Amino acid sequence: MANLIELFDYKSAQGITSTKDDSRLDSLISSVSQLVKTYCGNSIVDFYATGKTETLSINWASNIVQLTESPITAVGTVKERDDLAAGYTTLTENVDYYVDFATDSIYRVNSGGRAKNWANGPGAVQVVYHAGYASCPEDLKLAVIDLVTYYHKDEHKARQTMAGASIQNQSSTSQRNNVAFPDHIKRVLDLYKNF
Repeated sequence: MANLIELFDYKSAQGITSTKDDSRLDSLISSVSQLVKTYCGNSIVDFYATGKTETLSINWASNIVQLTESPITAVGTVKERDDLAAGYTTLTENVDYYVDFATDSIYRVNSGGRAKNWANGPGAVQVVYHAGYASCPEDLKLAVIDLVTYYHKDEHKARQTMAGASIQNQSSTSQRNNVAFPDHIKRVLDLYKNF
C-alpha cells in the first residue's frame, strides 16, 4: 500500500540534502506509514483512487452498517443476500439504501425511505466504495515527518549514550492511557483515528 509521505517530502521538510541515510529513511517512512494506518484504523490514501470491497456480517437486527475506511468519497455498489447459498442482490441508492457521508455509514431503507433491517448472516452485505484522501493531508504529513524523526534519531529511547555523554529524553507522553506517541503527534493522529 502507499506510503503517507515520500522520501523527498521528509528530506525537504528537514532540510536534508545528503543521500547517506536514504535507505534507512525509506525503510522508516514505510514502517511509520503502516504504523500510522494501523493506529488510526484507516488506510487514509489507499482507497481513494481504487475502490475497496468490504463484506459485512450482520448478526442482529440493524438498519445501519458503518464502513471501515473514511471519509467515504463515493459508493459504487451495495449488495445484500439472505443466505450463504443465495447470490447477492444489487440495491439502488436512495431507494434501497441511503449513504450518510458524515458518519461513513449506509442505512437500509424501504421504498418510502423508512428504516428497514439488513439481511442477517455472514457476509450478508457487500459494499464497493472509495474513501480517504487523494494525498496525505498536510497536518497528518507533518505528524508522520515528526514520527520518522522520532525513530530516526532514537528519541523513543529513554536514555542514550554518545561519545561518553548521556542524553535523558523526556517521557514521550503526559496523557493517561497513551500508546507512547509524543503528545504533539498523538493529537494529530487522533484526528484521523476511526474509533
